[in-house]
Amino acid sequence: MTKRLTISALFLVAFAFTAQADSPPPNVVLILSDDQSWTDYGFMGHPEIQTPNLDKLAKQSVTFRRGYVPTALCRPSLSTLITGLYSHQNLITGNDPAKTPENQRHAMETGKDPRELLISNIDRNMTVPRLLAPKGYLSFQCGKWWEGSYGRGGFTHGMTRGYPEKGGRHGDDGLKIGREGMQPVNDFIDTAINDEKPFFIWYAPFLPHTPHNPPERILKKYQQSGLTKSIATYYAMCDWFDETCGQLLDRLDEKGVADNTLVIYVTDNGWVQDPDHGGYAPRSKRSPYEGGTRTPIMFRWTGKIEPADRPELCSSIDVVPTILAATGAEIPKQLPGLNLLPHLQDASPIKRNAIFGESFAHDIADIQNPQASLLYRWVIRDHSKLLLTYDGQPGKMKYPPTGGQPQLFDLASDPHEKVNLASKQPALVEELSERLNEWYPVTERKVGVVASPTKQK
Repeated sequence: MTKRLTISALFLVAFAFTAQADSPPPNVVLILSDDQSWTDYGFMGHPEIQTPNLDKLAKQSVTFRRGYVPTALCRPSLSTLITGLYSHQNLITGNDPAKTPENQRHAMETGKDPRELLISNIDRNMTVPRLLAPKGYLSFQCGKWWEGSYGRGGFTHGMTRGYPEKGGRHGDDGLKIGREGMQPVNDFIDTAINDEKPFFIWYAPFLPHTPHNPPERILKKYQQSGLTKSIATYYAMCDWFDETCGQLLDRLDEKGVADNTLVIYVTDNGWVQDPDHGGYAPRSKRSPYEGGTRTPIMFRWTGKIEPADRPELCSSIDVVPTILAATGAEIPKQLPGLNLLPHLQDASPIKRNAIFGESFAHDIADIQNPQASLLYRWVIRDHSKLLLTYDGQPGKMKYPPTGGQPQLFDLASDPHEKVNLASKQPALVEELSERLNEWYPVTERKVGVVASPTKQK
C-alpha cells in the first residue's frame, strides 16, 4: 500500500510539472503611476483619497509597502523599469541633456543632436519587449515614453511617435491613454487574443501628473471644507488614475485572461502636492527622500502567487528579472535586481537587507558621464537610511540644501526623515558608506563636493 501511494504521489508531481510546462506563458501588465506619493492610496492609509481599484489589487497581490525606485525622476525611473539597469548603468540619468560644452562636444564628434544621443542609449540596452520577443510576445506601449518611438524600445505596438516628431519629448499621442479613454489598449488586447499571442502592456498614463484637470464629477468629491483647491484637484487626479486602472483590470476579466496575467504596479516617483500652488513640495519628486523614492510595489498572478502583505524592502530594479522569470525568458546576467518570483510563489523571505538609489540633476551635464550630474547616493539597510551628497550641477533644487553633510535617518521611528542622526552614529555612517562604495563607487570628485569621510574604491 505504501509503495502504491508513493508511486501515485510521484505520478501526481510529474503530472503537475508537465502541466506547468505545457501551460501558456502569462501575459504581463505593468501599471505605472506618474507623480504620486507612497501615502496617497486608500490601502496605504490615506484618509481622503479614494482608490478602490488599487485597494482591491493590493488585496489580490503580494504587496510591498516598503517599495522604492532607485531614481526619483520620471525618465530615469522608467528607463530602469524597461532595461532592468540603474541609471548610472544605462546612462539615462535625467530628463533632458543640458546645454553644456561637454554635450556640445559629443554632438560635434558624432554629428547627432544631444537629445538623439541620449535616446540612442535605448538602442544599446536590452529591453523587456526585446527580451520577450523570442517567446512570441506582442508588446504595447501607451502613456509616458521618452526613448523615441515605441519601436526603439522593442515594442511591437504602441502609441508614441517620439522625438524628433512634434511633441515627442515624453510621449506625444501616448499621453492620451487614460485621459481620453482606454480604446487603444483595449484594441491591442483584442489583437493579441485573436492572434493567440501572449502580451506585455506598458500602461504608463500621464496621471496623476500635471496638468491637474480632473473630471468635474470626480473633483466634486474632494471640494470640501479644509481642502485647498490645489490639494482637492490633486486628490481627484489620484482618484481618476485609479478609475482607469480599474477599467484596464476589468478588461482583462471581460476577455477571460486575468487569471493568466501577471499584473505589476509601481509609481515612477513620488509627489507631495504643494497646498497652495500646482507644483510639488520640497522633499518629493527629484529628491532622494521618502517622498520622492518610496512607492508601493504589487505583484498579482492569480493561482500562481498567493496574496500577502510583505514587510521586506523591494526595489523597482527587481521588476525586470521577475517579469523575465515568470515568462520563461532569458535573464541577462548583468541585471543587478533580484528575481523575486521564487519568493512570491513560496513566501520565502527575501534575504537581501539593503537597497540602493541615486539622484541626478534634472538636466544631464554630460551624456557620457553620469557622475557629472550626480547629486546623491543613498542606501537603506533594514530601517537605516544614509544619503551622501555631491554637487552635480543641481541648479534650482526643490529640496533644502544640507551643506553636503551625510544624512542618516531611522525610518522606523522617523518615516518622514526629520532627525539627522549622522553626527551621533559615525560608525554606522562609515559602514553604510562602504556599502554604497561597493555598489556604485564614485571615482572622481568635483569642486565643492562634500560626502562621507570614507575611502573611495
